[in-house]
Amino acid sequence: MPQNEYVELHQKRFGKAFDHDERQRKKLARAPHELSKKCRKTRKLKAKILNRKRFVEKIEIKKKIRAHEVKDVEEAAPKPEGALPTYLYDRENVNRTKVLTNMLKQKKKEKAGKWEVPIPKVKAMSEAEMFRIQASGKRKRKMWKRVLNKVCYVGDDFTRKPPKYERYIRPTALRMKKANVTHPELKATFQLDIVSVKKNPQSPLYTSLGAITKGTIIEVDVSDLGLVTQTGKVVWAKYAQVTNNPELDGCINALLLT
Repeated sequence: MPQNEYVELHQKRFGKAFDHDERQRKKLARAPHELSKKCRKTRKLKAKILNRKRFVEKIEIKKKIRAHEVKDVEEAAPKPEGALPTYLYDRENVNRTKVLTNMLKQKKKEKAGKWEVPIPKVKAMSEAEMFRIQASGKRKRKMWKRVLNKVCYVGDDFTRKPPKYERYIRPTALRMKKANVTHPELKATFQLDIVSVKKNPQSPLYTSLGAITKGTIIEVDVSDLGLVTQTGKVVWAKYAQVTNNPELDGCINALLLT
């Protein structure tokens, strides 16, 4: 667990207060009123900064609402085979269907870093669980090196730092480059190459290290599957969420986010 998270540590050890959820609900309900009061009272430069911040927030909310709106799209109906009767000549062969703007939604989600994932919440891991202390050199008191205990991904062009400057060590035995990815609609599993680690829910540090734990969002190469967008462009990479504990199973199982 990162430093200074005393509240989370206390909750982990002793649990929450019996009225914690109710207090949080009330706090959330009061938040708009408190913000409104703050906006009314703020003056001068602070008011400008606050108004700018609120303006940006409102734009983001409007964009999010617009992305999820249902739009009417005109679709040409399939033409019947053979000759068309005379009484159908004047009719418009158009079917009105309602479709969701999937592409726009996907782009917005990727930009915001938020997805509808199969595992929305994962168990928090402590720093002791993620890393092992590595003793090196003569100064035994200053043991500042850490060895990663979890499976990780590093690119082909990765080069280790000199031992003198290396803070985090990623063991070669725990590095993986392929994942067993299941397509939820096709109900089929493919072994695909990992392109990058997009987000580890435990910490941004683990994301930068490429650590892969349960619930991690990874980017996989789907060029061999022949997936295309609505405009006909080939999809080269897509996101998938890891559904198992790779360090225990010895392989990465993931579910493709569609």
